[in-house]
Amino acid sequence: MLKYFAAATTLLCVGALAGAVDHAAGQDRRVPASPAEVKLSYAPIVQRVQPAVVNVYAAKMVQNRNPLLDDPIFRRFFGVPGQQPEQMQRSLGSGVMVDPSGLVVTNVHVIEGADEVKVSLSDKREFEASIILKDPRSDLAVLRLKGVHEQFPTLDFANSDELMVGDVVLAIGNPFGVGQTVTHGIISALARTQVGITDYQFFIQTDAAINPGNSGGALVDMTGKLAGINTAIFSRSGGSQGIGFAIPANMVRVVVASAKSGGKAVKRPWLGARLQAVTPEIAETLGLRLPSGALVSSVVANSPAARAGLKLSDLIVAIDGQTVDDPNAFDYRFATRPLGGTSQIDVQRAGKAIKLAVPLETAPDAGRNEIALTTRSPFQGATVANISPAVADELHLDADTEGVVVTELGDDTTAANVGFQKGDIILAVNHQKIAKTSDLEKATRDSSRLWRITLVRGGQQINVTLGG
Repeated sequence: MLKYFAAATTLLCVGALAGAVDHAAGQDRRVPASPAEVKLSYAPIVQRVQPAVVNVYAAKMVQNRNPLLDDPIFRRFFGVPGQQPEQMQRSLGSGVMVDPSGLVVTNVHVIEGADEVKVSLSDKREFEASIILKDPRSDLAVLRLKGVHEQFPTLDFANSDELMVGDVVLAIGNPFGVGQTVTHGIISALARTQVGITDYQFFIQTDAAINPGNSGGALVDMTGKLAGINTAIFSRSGGSQGIGFAIPANMVRVVVASAKSGGKAVKRPWLGARLQAVTPEIAETLGLRLPSGALVSSVVANSPAARAGLKLSDLIVAIDGQTVDDPNAFDYRFATRPLGGTSQIDVQRAGKAIKLAVPLETAPDAGRNEIALTTRSPFQGATVANISPAVADELHLDADTEGVVVTELGDDTTAANVGFQKGDIILAVNHQKIAKTSDLEKATRDSSRLWRITLVRGGQQINVTLGG
């Protein structure tokens, strides 16, 4: 079972080896030549990086709800009491200082829904922090310390594309709240794409001991640079079993750059084509030696892919010289490309190798008209939007999908409790077609006690009747 590192934790990062390694030259990979070399210590690295690592505290008020209130028989005979008492729910994660002005990167799930966020430095000082950017697609968030007028130590980004299986990495944290703990291990695997945590499935796997409480911490290479942000572990017991996953630094760099530029959302290139994995059966049909690459199953008209000349059944095998093993690998590589200019894609078409230059542009987002529904109705607490190409890309919908889609649900809201989910496409309410968000907003003003709703979820049409 995959687990986020929620609950009390601190994962500190590791810095440079006190000048012992030439950063420009990269890592010197070699087997220890003598027993004396095996006795070398990581202590200088740990001591150097502590000022650049922080603890992140998040708190939110939650209603102390009695589960009996969900029972209609209980409500009928005993009524519904007034305002329920609230309690403060706290979580603890960690983060990495990535800009001297006080920017901290952590995981979205560490601060999700928080009413208050505080950051504690290694010298025990605490600062309130504001959330300046959340990117749920990568599970990365950027915080800014409030009221600071000083320069803070930071960690530099490694080029995570240069990492190799077997490279040594360090992690420092506070697993299970026992206190500062240093662990070390190696990179066990790269480009893990079947993890199922975020939209961009391309993780660094490590056997460095990482336990619940390490969310948002850093995985650091032996040049003292940030190789990745630890995000989840695979565990049957809840503790470390030597399988941890980190978001590569090159993805972290993109999110931090967006925050520094003042953006409220991360802008990424849009391909405008749907890709599918190559199964052994498809590989045999195409005459491929291995089931590898990303097969084009559809192309959006006038998209960057269409203008570049990408066609149905093309097999993408590389992007900018980097091999593409599956659609997830392509999505990650493409998403980390800077906007502007072009990216070269290597394609196999009918047995011939072709190179295409794809423009690096964002998806059109005109007409999104995203609104939060607040009127008393089954939709209360949901945020909905018209399906633009950008919305379709974010929610993994077919590019030709039309209508209104749920983009966000507030915690413990009517919409969430009723059972709506992010990505639900609302087709009709009380037999009225819903073509745009204004139609749905108007429908929610109806005082009807019976709601007949038609929606599409996961490609399946569902008819729901609520109330009565």
